[in-house]
Amino acid sequence: MQLPITDPVQVAARTAWGEARGEGSRGMQAVLNVVGNRAAHPGWWGHDIAGVCQKYAQFSCWNSSDPNRIKLLTVKESDPQLREALVLAGCLVADHLPDLTGGADHYYDQRGTTPNWAKGVFYRCTIGHHAFYRLGLRGDGK
Repeated sequence: MQLPITDPVQVAARTAWGEARGEGSRGMQAVLNVVGNRAAHPGWWGHDIAGVCQKYAQFSCWNSSDPNRIKLLTVKESDPQLREALVLAGCLVADHLPDLTGGADHYYDQRGTTPNWAKGVFYRCTIGHHAFYRLGLRGDGK
């Protein structure tokens, strides 16, 4: 069961922290870009930032079995990486976060198994250990 966090800055920052705190500022920003690209085009993956971040099985850090989930729910704002993620998430919510991903709506960690969806031609870029793709939005002309 997902814990519903409704504050878009908090949920986005905790998602970026949970998914990419080891990837530095650019890595967290790229995860937030995916969140923003999805939220800007509501669909099966959610209709707003909080919904996109907490959609079942979309960001592994929110999965109940993921060890990052309890960490992202309990990390304090004194954590320097969370503070950085909060600033970036504030920029996302204010629509002032440059997109480093070329409009990506998916990514995966290249240190793991390549998902079937990532074997197509919709690659955008690699930032840190994450490869970014535009799958669901590929037909919208953006």
